Amino acid sequence: PETKPETKLEPGQKTDPEPEPETKPETKLESGPKTDPEPEPETTSTLDKGLEKTKKSFFSKLSNLFVGKDKVDVDVLDELEEVLITSDVGVETTIEIINNIEARVSKEKYVGKSELNNILKEEISKILVNENSNLNFDNSTIYSPYVIMVVGVNGAGKTTTIGKLAHAYKNQGKKVMLGASDTFRAAAINQLQVWADRVGVKLIKQQMGSDPASVAFDTLKAAKSQNIDIVIIDTAGRLHNKINLMNELSKIKRVMDKIIPESPHEVILVLDGSTGQNAFEQARQFSSATDVNSLAITKLDGTAKGGVVLGISHQFKIPVKYIGIGEKIEDLKLFDPKSFVESFFR
Repeated sequence: PETKPETKLEPGQKTDPEPEPETKPETKLESGPKTDPEPEPETTSTLDKGLEKTKKSFFSKLSNLFVGKDKVDVDVLDELEEVLITSDVGVETTIEIINNIEARVSKEKYVGKSELNNILKEEISKILVNENSNLNFDNSTIYSPYVIMVVGVNGAGKTTTIGKLAHAYKNQGKKVMLGASDTFRAAAINQLQVWADRVGVKLIKQQMGSDPASVAFDTLKAAKSQNIDIVIIDTAGRLHNKINLMNELSKIKRVMDKIIPESPHEVILVLDGSTGQNAFEQARQFSSATDVNSLAITKLDGTAKGGVVLGISHQFKIPVKYIGIGEKIEDLKLFDPKSFVESFFR
């Protein structure tokens, strides 16, 4: 019977090999934390990522200016003019930038490639900051409810912008309501419903073909009685001509003003940044049809035509308030001219 305790060693013997597998996972854990910082570069700047295509296209054209040259001359400026115009900066804005650069080049004796980049960055920054300096982002605290009317052609990303805007306001703790005044298309009402459900906000709608002003009326009535903070009204993007468009939008505005004086407090024009020169034409049509006081430029991540941000705000004297730089719900960003220029020239 005394030999039985020897069997107690057997469990002990089993523990000898056990530490070996124990140490193996430990080494795996050590290498594990090294992978944690990997997501950081992805989140360092969505803006850098969103402007990637525009930057690549613009700077590859820019680098060709100095082939066989070491300083800025008339030929370089002529070619720079072409680069700006083909980057959808627009003719008016391009001429102003070139004139300013010309004046500076004549003062400074030597301007090489890096100096030109710096001058260009300063001139672009000056224009963007000037055009966007009068934009007050906190108007929504002055009025209750704060009424936003959203205009733009179909396909520019209007419904998506409204959905993302509703999400952003809701995240600030605001009570948001949407109004489906684009009654010309069943798809527009359905898409807005999808966004309202996704964000978790109320949508006021009627059947397709009903009077858009009547939907706006219902929405503002409901918003007042339910103490809503933010109302966002969608409008039709396809009307046969400018007169129709003007009549439609002014009728909606008149009805709104009766229920909530001075509303809409903001009219946002949504433009698809990837359409380049078409976006200029749309800005022209809508700004002459109604009082557009801010711009949302979408789809900048999928295009090399980011120059429209500079050209449109400068030419039409309308500040850019939002830019769309990705598919995610958070990818509608408040536009900050300084960080936009920094990212562009980084």
